[in-house]
Amino acid sequence: MNNYSRLVLSYLSNMSLQKIKNNAVRIKDTMDSLKSDLKLLNDKHSTLLAKKLKKENDQLIQAIEEAKKRLIQLEVQNGVKQVPLPSRKSTTQISDLVIDQNIEPKVLEKQDSTSISDKKQKEEKPKKPKEPKEIKADLPIDIARLDLRIGHIDKVEKHPEADTLYLLQISCGEEKPRTVCSGLVKHVPIEKLRDQNVVLLCNLKPVKMRGIVSEAMVMCASCEKGVEVLSPPPGCSAGDLVECEGYTRNPDPVMNPKKKIFETVAPDLHTNESLLACYKNKLLNVAGKGNIMAKTLKNVPIK
Repeated sequence: MNNYSRLVLSYLSNMSLQKIKNNAVRIKDTMDSLKSDLKLLNDKHSTLLAKKLKKENDQLIQAIEEAKKRLIQLEVQNGVKQVPLPSRKSTTQISDLVIDQNIEPKVLEKQDSTSISDKKQKEEKPKKPKEPKEIKADLPIDIARLDLRIGHIDKVEKHPEADTLYLLQISCGEEKPRTVCSGLVKHVPIEKLRDQNVVLLCNLKPVKMRGIVSEAMVMCASCEKGVEVLSPPPGCSAGDLVECEGYTRNPDPVMNPKKKIFETVAPDLHTNESLLACYKNKLLNVAGKGNIMAKTLKNVPIK
């Protein structure tokens, strides 16, 4: 190979290297340009996304505010008093909705809100303060809890659905007589009950007996020998109160069966040696008129 050929080859090699270098520079510039364009696109996308989210957030806040106002109006219409929250400069947040797990959700109105609620609040009638509930101490279970009165038998007949029961109408000082079902058919002839005064227990819970509600109980001396209706003293009237020495009457309106008040008192009700009706040996009487008695049964239970 001569010198000319070598020169030509050397020139061509130099030209190829230069071209490669130039291409590499152009590629780098192109990549830098693409990176710049990509960053610009990302920035624009982020800006658009932020604007979209802000718009959606504003719409959500507006919807919550409208729902809140509507709820306040409905509560005011239904008489629910609105309690204002401390004033805040910030816009309405979801935290303005106060939720209690034990009560129905209520929306509390801010002090600086200017809605129709303020006007309707003024028109609401003031509610009367609730009176504190009276706390009643547990009373001792004794004869004072029994409402014993003198009753007059206005009418007596056989129970239409029970052969062993009388159906009595007994006046005891109230607007109308009480209906009493009494299991005395086998013990006391019907003619011995007509137009008689008896001792009546008036605060037992009414109970249905063979289809008819019995509203009281006739008190009797009772044992294996027989049953006798207790006799009030002469001169008694329907409604006279039966008292017991040493005990102040304080009867329950209606004795609670679950508390077993009568069942607790009954074992201490009895007649004594003198036929007098007693509770723990204390005499039963009608004030100013005399004592309650049995006819013949001594030292027997009263029930």
